[in-house]
Amino acid sequence: GTLIDTAPDLMGAIDHLLVRKGLPTVAESETRPLISYGSQAMLKRALHVLNHHIDDATFSAWWHEYLDIYSATIADKSRPFPGLLNVLDRLEAEGHTFAVCTNKTEELSKKLLAALKLDHRFRAIVGRDTLPHSKPHPEHLLGTLRRAGGDPRTAVMVGDSDVDILTAQAANIPVIAVTFGYCHAPVASFNPTAVIDHYDAFEHAFATVRSPRT
Repeated sequence: GTLIDTAPDLMGAIDHLLVRKGLPTVAESETRPLISYGSQAMLKRALHVLNHHIDDATFSAWWHEYLDIYSATIADKSRPFPGLLNVLDRLEAEGHTFAVCTNKTEELSKKLLAALKLDHRFRAIVGRDTLPHSKPHPEHLLGTLRRAGGDPRTAVMVGDSDVDILTAQAANIPVIAVTFGYCHAPVASFNPTAVIDHYDAFEHAFATVRSPRT
C-alpha cells in the first residue's frame, strides 16, 4: 500500500474465496481500509459484512485457502504507485539504501517484489513473521533497519496507514505518509512528519524530514 498498489489482487482473492464458498462478494470500500491490518482482518470484515459466522477452526482453514489463492495471483494486477521507480533510481544514485517493513508475510512479500522485479532494490525484506514483533511494535521497524545495516538516527520511514505512522513514532523515526494508500482515515490525522500526495513530491519531503538525530 506504500510502494505497490496491491489492493486489486488482495481484494480479488477475497472475492474469489467468497464465491468459492457460495457467498456473495463485498464492496471494496468494506475491506480496503483494513489492508494495512493484514488479510485476516480483511477476511473477518468481509464475513462480518455478510453476517456469516464460522468457528475458529473453519476461519483458519478459509484464511489459509485465501493465502493460496492470493499467492497464485499476487502480481496479476498489482503495480508500483506512479513515480516510485523514478524516486528509487534517484535516491539509489545518491547512495541511499532501502528496506521493506511489512505486515505481509515475508514469503509473500518476497514473491510479490520478485514478480515485479523489484526485490533487488531492497537490502532487507522483513515481514510480520520474520521477527518476534510486527507493526505497530517499534521493534519490527528497528529490526528491519538492523538487517539492512541502517542507522535509526538517519532513517526515514514511508507509510500509508496509522499502523505505519504509529510504528515510526514509537521508534522515534520520522515518517512520510502517502495519501494514496489504504488508511481508514486521513493520514494527516495521525500526525506524521510529512505528507505527500504523489511520489513526485517525495524528495522535497525527504530532504525536509531527514536530519541526524541523537
